[in-house]
Amino acid sequence: MPTDDALSILAALAHPTRLAAFRLLVRHEPDGLSTGDLVAQTGLTQSTFSTHLAVLAKAGLVTSEKRGRQMIQRASIGTLSDLMLFLAKDCCEGRSELCAPLIADLACC
Repeated sequence: MPTDDALSILAALAHPTRLAAFRLLVRHEPDGLSTGDLVAQTGLTQSTFSTHLAVLAKAGLVTSEKRGRQMIQRASIGTLSDLMLFLAKDCCEGRSELCAPLIADLACC
C-alpha cells in the first residue's frame, strides 16, 4: 500500500463519528447496515452523516450497494487488511516472534 493511501485512510478514521461508524460496519460484516440504521445509531442528521460516509467511501473504507429500496453500507475488509499489513509490515525488524502478542490479541476477538 502506498504511504499516501495509508495516510488518506488514517485521516478518514481520525474522527470519532467516522471511526465509530466504520467499527460498527465491521461488526456487521458480511451483511452490512442500511444507511438509515447507521444514521439512527449515530444520532446525527442524514445530511451530516452523509458527509462522514462520503469521506469513508473516498478512502475506500466503505462500499454501498442497493438492496431493494435501501442503500446498504459495508466495511471494506480488504482495505482494512491492507492498512493493517502496511502498519505491521516492518514490525519488530522482521522478528515475527515479537509480533506474536499482537497476533494473539487479534485471534482472540
